[in-house]
Amino acid sequence: MTHDPKARSWLASANISGCAFPLQNLPFGIFRHAQSAEGYRGGVAIGDQIIDLCALADMQLFTGDAAEGVSAGSMESLNSLMRLGPRVLSELRRALFLAMLQGSAHEALLRKCLVPQHEAVFSLPAHIGDFTDFYISIHHATAIGRLFRPDNPLLPNYQWIPIGYHGRSSSIGVSGQDFRRPQGQTASGGGSPTVGPSKRLDYELELGIFIGSGNELGAPIPLAEAENHIFGLCLLNDWSARDLQGWEYQPLGPFLAKNFATTISPWIVTLDALAPFRVPFNRAESDPQPLAYLDSRANREAGGIDIRLEALIQTAKMQARGEPPQRLSETSFRHAYWSISQLVAHHTVNGCNLRPGDLFGSGTQSGPTPAEAGSLVELSKGGTQALSIGKDEHRTFLEDGDTVIFRGWCERPGAVSIGFGELSGRVLPAVVS
Repeated sequence: MTHDPKARSWLASANISGCAFPLQNLPFGIFRHAQSAEGYRGGVAIGDQIIDLCALADMQLFTGDAAEGVSAGSMESLNSLMRLGPRVLSELRRALFLAMLQGSAHEALLRKCLVPQHEAVFSLPAHIGDFTDFYISIHHATAIGRLFRPDNPLLPNYQWIPIGYHGRSSSIGVSGQDFRRPQGQTASGGGSPTVGPSKRLDYELELGIFIGSGNELGAPIPLAEAENHIFGLCLLNDWSARDLQGWEYQPLGPFLAKNFATTISPWIVTLDALAPFRVPFNRAESDPQPLAYLDSRANREAGGIDIRLEALIQTAKMQARGEPPQRLSETSFRHAYWSISQLVAHHTVNGCNLRPGDLFGSGTQSGPTPAEAGSLVELSKGGTQALSIGKDEHRTFLEDGDTVIFRGWCERPGAVSIGFGELSGRVLPAVVS
């Protein structure tokens, strides 16, 4: 029912063609009125408005699971709602769909719960306990590997195991995040390393995957149950200092090159909303096929999701001249080499416990063609080919004042398009002591 392409809302802005948040979407986030001292609380995006779940909870319109979901979702983070699992989330989404549907008897009351999005500021949608960054684009892994190992770009474990590493959650921020250019050690051609601001700062076009209900320590999550533990998806930019990373990553992987900032979009799109955009998830017959714990008929038939992803840049000069952002690349999450279910199953196969609000990064999402690269290091071929930006600028890597913008959406014939909103982050000059 909630995917019916003919369904329309009594809220006119939700019915506009190309709207990111139609009735069929209903993503969750945390907000408050701008320039106010009020507390943050849960909200649901529809059209150009936000359904204030705190105000809705006070009205006591819903019953059963939907009422429990509204109460949990009205708090200052979505962790309590995430903990309740997919049944409650689906019932809440269905109740909101019916309440916002054209002809709903609740229209007059729901109108009192709406807050214009342009009057809101956003916080992180959850208290993020742990952050794990994966590396699930074989096109990105091959392109990066080719820069360092031209004759053997893809390491032998890549096609057998979802590669990932544990990051940190302290410097994850919501869209609009400004951060200082990181500094650290870089190689200096055989002598002692030098310390200073990164000269090869990059973005990474990723999806974020929020965990809903977790698992007990020592209890792996089977592939067939993995999506029951996923609350939803957002956009994610895992900024990367390539020169710092090149010096420090062996033998344990990135450290200062990654821990200075990660930016996510404010809205989490549920798997229910993404259901019309599922696609088969199959490997080429010439590739190694997943081991049994990472394979199932259901995952092969519909484990992929066709989420279009776009990266744009707006330099300080462009902004000053009123020029719009320039697209750098566009790709799709359907090109990922591992599915979201496989990430959960692999992360827990050793008994690791996940908790509500934990966040996965998909790793840079790149497609099979150069125009689908999800990072500047790929687009500039390791910094050797500058990109033309705006009227009179060039970039191999990011400069101070640059704003990077991500957008995501899903579309297909016979379905209403849905969006993820926008993610933006800006580079500020380094603080040099």
